[in-house]
Amino acid sequence: MKLRFTKMHGCGNDYVYVNCMEKMLPNPGKISEYVSPRHLSVGSDGLICICPSKVADFRMRMFNADASEGKMCGNGTRCIAKYVYDKGLTDKTEITLETLSGIKTIRMKVVDGKVREATVDMGEPIADTKRIPMDWPGAECRNEEIEVLFQGKKVKVRGTAVSMGNPHFVTLVPDVETAPVEALGRVIEHSPLFPEQVNVEFVQIVDRDHVKFRVWERGSGETYACGTGACAVAYTMVTQGLAGRRDSFLKVQALGGMLELNYGSDGHMMLRGPAETVYEGEMEIPDELLR
Repeated sequence: MKLRFTKMHGCGNDYVYVNCMEKMLPNPGKISEYVSPRHLSVGSDGLICICPSKVADFRMRMFNADASEGKMCGNGTRCIAKYVYDKGLTDKTEITLETLSGIKTIRMKVVDGKVREATVDMGEPIADTKRIPMDWPGAECRNEEIEVLFQGKKVKVRGTAVSMGNPHFVTLVPDVETAPVEALGRVIEHSPLFPEQVNVEFVQIVDRDHVKFRVWERGSGETYACGTGACAVAYTMVTQGLAGRRDSFLKVQALGGMLELNYGSDGHMMLRGPAETVYEGEMEIPDELLR
């Protein structure tokens, strides 16, 4: 099967995007696993299918690099908005998008007929450990120590658990450049405390209005950015009085660029950032993957 695709990224969080408005891909998880390896294929954090919806303007199905299906991707939603507007699938500059974590509203900034950035209403952060989900004795895990087996030893890591449609654990570090993102992120991801695994954010506070983070994403490893992860970071910073404030945009810097987050007094988290098209292409997908 020939696969026509568009490579896009939001702050370096890159996916292979496919127009599935007329027909869904067969075995999309396996296709995602096939197109994602760096150096050996297109190279991406996964695959995003743009589909029709009965309850919104469009529907997103997103798959990680390990073939698992994800519920939500903040950077991916912005790129979908750019895709459907730039390609003439809609003439609206505000659309609704159905995801496995609910319907999201996306507002686009158009310059010279092309979408340059978008703002997504990411909904309300979820701190209830049962809903994250997290196997934890308390109703919330806010600035608490969890115990994990790290390099053969039991170590305690302090952090905050929150869901943005997918689970996150946010921990502070003095310097993101030297943080053990892969080694410790992988261990926390697979901790039995998180029955559906977890994304892990390592955060450095720069000043009151600016933080940096690196992210270990479940199913994909370290990525250049994570929209839901940036939301989890902003929620943690604002609610604990560490950086930012309600109803004001906080700069949250990922490896791939700057995102801006606003945790409003209405309880909703707004995510603002760029969306970029890298290139378009066509590739052959082996028949055995489609069965």
